[in-house]
Amino acid sequence: MIFGIDRLVGDRDLRRPLSGRRIALLAHPASVTTQLGHSLDALAGLDGIRLTAAFGPQHGLRGDKQDNMVESEDYIDPVHEIPVFSLYGEVRRPTAAMLDTFDVLLVDLQDLGCRVYTFITTLRYALEDAAAGGKSVWVLDRPNPAGRPVEGCLLESGWESFVGAGALPMRHGLTLGELGGWYVATLGLDVDYRVIPMQGWAPHDGPGFGWPLGERAWVNPSPNAPNLWMARCYPGTVMLEGTTLSEGRGTTRPLELLGAPELDARAWLATMEALAPDWLAGCALRPCWFEPTFHKHAGQLCAGLQVHVEGPCYVHDRFRPWRLLALALKGLRTLRPDYPLWRDFPYEYEAAASADEAAWRDLREPFLLYR
Repeated sequence: MIFGIDRLVGDRDLRRPLSGRRIALLAHPASVTTQLGHSLDALAGLDGIRLTAAFGPQHGLRGDKQDNMVESEDYIDPVHEIPVFSLYGEVRRPTAAMLDTFDVLLVDLQDLGCRVYTFITTLRYALEDAAAGGKSVWVLDRPNPAGRPVEGCLLESGWESFVGAGALPMRHGLTLGELGGWYVATLGLDVDYRVIPMQGWAPHDGPGFGWPLGERAWVNPSPNAPNLWMARCYPGTVMLEGTTLSEGRGTTRPLELLGAPELDARAWLATMEALAPDWLAGCALRPCWFEPTFHKHAGQLCAGLQVHVEGPCYVHDRFRPWRLLALALKGLRTLRPDYPLWRDFPYEYEAAASADEAAWRDLREPFLLYR
């Protein structure tokens, strides 16, 4: 499998339309070539590529912020001596002054395939402002590690936010390049948009089902995205952020764990199995104990469950993390009706499933680049 960045670096013909134009790169720590060099460094070493700026989304261009909702500063790259603008600092979208620094924006971001991931909102904002400013946007495509499954309700109008940038289901099943095409069409954007597609992406093939296991190293796209298993669980476990339950932040398996002090994990699991056993398919749930070192319940021993989506227990087409976590919440409420489940805290991003999933499969069809 060849990613978009590697095709661009290795093929002079693909780069020819960039000759003589000012180039900016929107990237993050997982923006690496097959040799694990950062995309900014790889592009800077090419003849005919004139890099004039770079942009970093949440957590930074090279990974300077470890926790959520921590903003990054603008700075001058010490190696390439170009401005690096933060799109998660004083602003969330490019300003006119930022747009003046480039002609073409290359976007090389590893996505997780979930609506609740800020990088896809940053892509939308970049496309909108590039359209307004007469700039070009090229996406250097990367795999959706969760593959093609679709799950969850479409985001309702009026609930858009930085973690909900359009009428997408929780699991959309698109690559970033495909998603950009959907944005351009549905938002009616007049923008020069191109995708450097991957070669050899096979999202229906195991064992990776979207990620090239054994071919590419995994680099965290965000600090709490340490592996493929987290990416598979994330569209469900991310919902725990709005609850008092730990989602495993502060442990070595974030977004694969759920729990809290003084829970009976075995009784919780038994209740889930009694309520909707079909919603537990495709994975294994293991009662466990864990103690977060930071974030919710830091320093407290939590009882909970680990979601296992590796090994023989994993069935790609049957695993439905969004339903699994909805069942977990219902199971806890059934077991302990008075449990204080919902968090009451300031949140920066404030703003029938089966039918929505079927509708989304039809809506996304024209934008699929890999069949």
